Amino acid sequence: MQRITILGATGSIGQSTLDVVGRHPDRFEVFALTAHRQDDKLVEPCLRFRPRHAVVGSPEAAQRLAAALRARGCPTEVLHGEAALEGVASAADVDMVMAAIVGAAGLKPTLAAARAGKKVLLANKEALVLSGAIFMRAVADSGAQLLPIDSEHNAVFQALPQGYAREPSPAGVRRILLTASGGPFRETPLANLEAVTPEQACAHPNWVMGRKISVDSASMMNKGLEVIEAHWLFGVPADMIEVVVHRQSVIHSMVEYADGSVLAQLGNPDMRTPIAHAMAWPERIEAGVRPLDLFEIARLDFERPDFARFPCLRLAFDALREGGAAAAVLNAANEEAVAAFLDHRIGFLDIARVIERCLERSAGLAVDCLEAVVAADACAREWAHAEIRNRTPGR
Repeated sequence: MQRITILGATGSIGQSTLDVVGRHPDRFEVFALTAHRQDDKLVEPCLRFRPRHAVVGSPEAAQRLAAALRARGCPTEVLHGEAALEGVASAADVDMVMAAIVGAAGLKPTLAAARAGKKVLLANKEALVLSGAIFMRAVADSGAQLLPIDSEHNAVFQALPQGYAREPSPAGVRRILLTASGGPFRETPLANLEAVTPEQACAHPNWVMGRKISVDSASMMNKGLEVIEAHWLFGVPADMIEVVVHRQSVIHSMVEYADGSVLAQLGNPDMRTPIAHAMAWPERIEAGVRPLDLFEIARLDFERPDFARFPCLRLAFDALREGGAAAAVLNAANEEAVAAFLDHRIGFLDIARVIERCLERSAGLAVDCLEAVVAADACAREWAHAEIRNRTPGR
């Protein structure tokens, strides 16, 4: 029996993880569930899985959740705050941690799990984008297992015969090919992108995701962050990572080898597949995913990404090549710009404009420790706020 803490239990990844746990009660036990503000959405999973702990963001949310659970006879202890998050991620009784808190907020508890030597199921790509060298050093020092949950990186992991042998060219790899659906604006006339709405940006054609990650997919910033994540996970430089637009989202990624072979991982677009793979690795378990019908799909299409249409993807490659604090600044500026777009304070194309201006100010910033990462993140958010205040949508 393996005990799991799920960081971000009320999001789509957290819910899918609980679905897999529920299918295998003989293999997995929930140690802790966390949510930031949505304490009401923790009640039902706490009643069903009866974790030892539940963690929320504020004392008020903790009081509400504790009262709701007491009224139903649930013994789960309710905690709150950052220290509690790190505690349930690093507790001695925990075997694995699903790191599914979106954005920079997930960095510290995910790093705590890595430092404690846990099996870390990484769905929070920002942990590596913000602090790649620091995070990978913690994994190496503690002996933690790091298993990717993003469908693309999980596909690469499955296609690499030795996991992530982080050598200059691991296992004879020539290229890592990360697939991308292209999102809802793959064929939208460029002149129309200034006027797209948050509702349109959140209408992903293939995946069901939260609003922030849906906007990132529409701008292809999500793929840009995945490029940076792949660099750290698999030890390859930017020039060995290529993005391929694949509208069907059936091939989740590919690895090209020095002998000309290309290995691909295929499956229906359902996050329970990589979740179940990582939870049971190196074994395979049933995930509740519909089998892939190649005759129904009939065709697979591939295109090069258009950097004029998706400037955020170009900026991510630029940040990876620049190094230093550039990736942390990229991530923080994007989070603030996306929030402003979702609030109708800037236009869709302004997201990339805000990020680019912030990156111009980041030259020379170093991130050699966690405190420096936090400082760079804070600076980038201040710069982004200033840029957002100076803009009107589409300007």
